Amino acid sequence: MKIRDQLNDQQKREWNKQWEVLSYGVSSIIPDEEFKEKIAKSILHHQPLKVKLGLDPTAPDVHLGHTVVLNKLKQFQDFGHIIQLIIGDFTGKIGDPTGKTVTRTALTDQEVKDNAQTYFDQFGKVMDMEKVELHYNSQWLSSVGFSEILKLASTVTVARMLERNDFHNRYEANKPIYLHEFFYPVMQGYDSYALASDIELGGTDQEFNVLFGRQIQEQYGREKQVVLLMPLIEGLDGVEKMSKSKNNYIGVDESPQDIFGKTMSIPDALLMKYFRQLRMDEVEKIGRDLEEGTLHPRDAKMKLAFSFVEMLHGKKAAIQSQEQFRSVFQKNQMPEDIPEVIWPQQEEVAIADLVKELGLLPSKGEVRRMVKNGGVRINQEKVEDPHFQIQVTDGLVLQVGKRKFVRLKVGCH
Repeated sequence: MKIRDQLNDQQKREWNKQWEVLSYGVSSIIPDEEFKEKIAKSILHHQPLKVKLGLDPTAPDVHLGHTVVLNKLKQFQDFGHIIQLIIGDFTGKIGDPTGKTVTRTALTDQEVKDNAQTYFDQFGKVMDMEKVELHYNSQWLSSVGFSEILKLASTVTVARMLERNDFHNRYEANKPIYLHEFFYPVMQGYDSYALASDIELGGTDQEFNVLFGRQIQEQYGREKQVVLLMPLIEGLDGVEKMSKSKNNYIGVDESPQDIFGKTMSIPDALLMKYFRQLRMDEVEKIGRDLEEGTLHPRDAKMKLAFSFVEMLHGKKAAIQSQEQFRSVFQKNQMPEDIPEVIWPQQEEVAIADLVKELGLLPSKGEVRRMVKNGGVRINQEKVEDPHFQIQVTDGLVLQVGKRKFVRLKVGCH
């Protein structure tokens, strides 16, 4: 008899609500039926689920792509479930080999500690960190004896490890694979056993790693966890996964104005994916309105940008960012708080040299391309000639693209 069949009417309504919210936007649930039963068991026995997210402290800069998982954790939290954040201070010394073509460099203890603190600060913008269990997996992994390691290793074949694309590709390319790298997913699975986790969340690229939790728990006679895999969000380029290294990201620590402005540059084709993964309310209505043409993509992006800024910086900042965006980009006005940069002297200089020297674009070639595309303005006047010589004067305002403004101050001020 299924546990769901034992619920009374009120409990069934609660089950339906939790299932609808917690399964929404998930790429895959492994296995689906077990997840349904775990929710029912939690409701029937008034016992919150333990929901695990493992963190590799080698990359502490959190962007909106990460908030797909964080928002799901927040939903679990809102239903009263226990969130287990695990900082891989022990596994982080190996480094997750997922997607890597070379062996990862080991981290020092101080690097792990600093990166973990950055995670805590940034996650707090989305979740209530006071209600989160924080764990370092060195608490249990550092004391695992060699006999226990051999027991764990005996459950995994080398052939299975080589099924992973990253290991397989390195093996085929005759690049070194060190034995300790095979232990990363095994140790991640041991984390689930140590904390008796009921659920583990991860991105779709983490499927190989997170499934080890089920295997290790079964080996030790524990009830197996269920895995929820969340989709990866493409970045602002509309092609690659959102990543700081690809410079296609929206960082959660960025200013409200930058978050709002960057959101407005999201490709139209990705709008509904962003809405579905990063904001739940009104999603279906927005989708219908976009399809019927009653809502312009620009206005939909305004809604999305507002919700991002509100989530990360509060409603007041969202209102201010929206007003500034409208005044600067829709009414062609300049922002009030333009950063000032000192220029040594009043002189004539090539526009490409000036923009590159100010760090607004990385190369003169990109400056010239931006000029040709109409993206460079001086005192709100468009620069037409990529070889234009500009007379630098005190108070001159230079605009590059839609969001970069600089006011020049000549000499020492």
